[in-house]
Amino acid sequence: MEGASLIFSMPEPTYELRRTLRARRRALSETAQRRHSGQAALAYKCSTLFLRYRRVAAYLANDGELDPSLIIESAFDADKQLFLPVLRHRPYKSLWFSEYRPGDRLLNNRFAIPEPDIRRRPPVPPWGLDVILMPLVGFDPRGHRIGMGGGFYDRTLAYLLHRRYWRRPLLIGLAHECQAWPLLPARPWDMPMDGVLTENGLQLFNRHST
Repeated sequence: MEGASLIFSMPEPTYELRRTLRARRRALSETAQRRHSGQAALAYKCSTLFLRYRRVAAYLANDGELDPSLIIESAFDADKQLFLPVLRHRPYKSLWFSEYRPGDRLLNNRFAIPEPDIRRRPPVPPWGLDVILMPLVGFDPRGHRIGMGGGFYDRTLAYLLHRRYWRRPLLIGLAHECQAWPLLPARPWDMPMDGVLTENGLQLFNRHST
């Protein structure tokens, strides 16, 4: 997108809201964190998304994010391909996804976040996936999300804004229900989600048939 680098470098208007929502999830006890993750994993495993799609990207939780570890284990048990995000050097602050298998060694990236070794598992672009399970800071009933502010997923998925008929993965945000917000600011470069998975279950936004 022309001028995207300028847009992404603009001052963040949702700083206070992001801080509020991060504080909400950090305030959850470890017991609540585990319970929410288990309930969300069960809801996902019982959904048509789990039954229908094989190539799934997830993430390794930190900073109070809903933990998809049980979803990852279920994916392995069901013989699905599981991918984790890896940082790309170009374009800056964007992602590829590399397959992760049980027992694979993970390497810390420049943010000290573990990711697969791309020398062993060549990365794939987002259009090579069926579902991307995305971390988030906040979400609203329209499917808009607030991330950590780095714009990694927005840049990664910006190709979807250029053409209408790209093969696209389903975008499912993972969050605690306390991260819901009535109305989030929508920006031109934001890519709306197809659904949100919380401890209360999977909510789809009917953007297209799943």
